[in-house]
Amino acid sequence: MTSANLPPRSGRQFSLKHGDYTAVVTELGASLRELTYRGKEVVCSWPADETAPCSNGRVLIPFPNRIADGTYTFDGTTYQLSIDEIERRNAIHGYGYRSYWELEMLEDDQVTLAWRVPQISGYPFYLLVTADYRLADDGLHLRITAANHGKQRAPWAFGLHPWFANGFDGYGDEIDGFNAQCRVTIPGDTHVTVDERLLPTGTEPVDGTKYDLREGQLLDQQPYDDAWTDLHHDADGTTTAEFERPDGLAVQVVGDESITSFQVCTGTGFPAFKHPSGVAIEPQTAYANTFNTGKDLIAIEPGDTASTSLLIHAEQR
Repeated sequence: MTSANLPPRSGRQFSLKHGDYTAVVTELGASLRELTYRGKEVVCSWPADETAPCSNGRVLIPFPNRIADGTYTFDGTTYQLSIDEIERRNAIHGYGYRSYWELEMLEDDQVTLAWRVPQISGYPFYLLVTADYRLADDGLHLRITAANHGKQRAPWAFGLHPWFANGFDGYGDEIDGFNAQCRVTIPGDTHVTVDERLLPTGTEPVDGTKYDLREGQLLDQQPYDDAWTDLHHDADGTTTAEFERPDGLAVQVVGDESITSFQVCTGTGFPAFKHPSGVAIEPQTAYANTFNTGKDLIAIEPGDTASTSLLIHAEQR
């Protein structure tokens, strides 16, 4: 086979359309590569034949963020994950984004992809994970389901890593100035403190700090690469973060009751070539190092499933 016949390196591109929304989901990692609303870019996209520059749109499973030294103990057995954030000696963002997922169903406004966890020495658990993306009048719905087909409990956490476009065509350090014109609301009472390896060291109330984003704040106190927890959930169990641009486009990230934290990253100081022109707002079922701390860790029993539902909704104000 010649290179001219190969699909893009991110695999087949599954294009969805419904009403005011369009989306593109990739075969590689079931990643959200594009999302638009009334022709406006909602998430920072990237070329299909290139690597997502900063985990853009990736599904982070079986853990989001970092595991210290790639080592953890679960149910009495110690496991070693690969160290892929070498400078900080961490395992990062799991394994789901590295594999091509199997197409289960494709319609004009919906795609379902599945990933059978391979035999990874550091994560030998037998899970079948499905990602169902669906466009509707109110936005992009994503449901992630992990079914345990093995004979032992499986540790599990999920995160999604969208970078929300700030509406400017920025590059490098100038992106910070554009992000400073954007307003972010995070409904969390508690900020997670970290060390130089970005591993949790504790928590603190957000009251009186730059981390109090509960009423919405301009991002004029960057950098941010932080997690918020103790989230406010509405009566229906949902929790909502919001990103509002100076052009009036507002994007809401709505998670179900399984979402216990949001991570926000402005990319401040990142190399220019990998700095998306926007802000990452990541819904998570657990924050960094959960395989070691056990904080919000989900243990999926044999024969059981774990699931999380999200909605990304956009509106012009």
